Amino acid sequence: MTYQKKSSKNGWTLFLLVLTGIVLGGFIGSLAQGVPYLKWLDFGYKFGMVGNPLEIDLKVIEVTFKILIRITVSSILGVALSIFVYRKL
Repeated sequence: MTYQKKSSKNGWTLFLLVLTGIVLGGFIGSLAQGVPYLKWLDFGYKFGMVGNPLEIDLKVIEVTFKILIRITVSSILGVALSIFVYRKL
């Protein structure tokens, strides 16, 4: 009879690590933007509502909807690093 160790990994841990990797990767990419030999870290693509956002004016409250996703090399590296850390847990 063998006993298996119950895995303590769950989806929320992975979600938080990936979110942290995206934020830290984007921050590092923004910092590297001004450094000539690290400019490649900020290379990426924006997609979403780049132009005018959707605006609703109800005279009492004004609501603006806009979504923009920016994928850069550094954010992809941050996600890869966070998944690596998750697998090592």
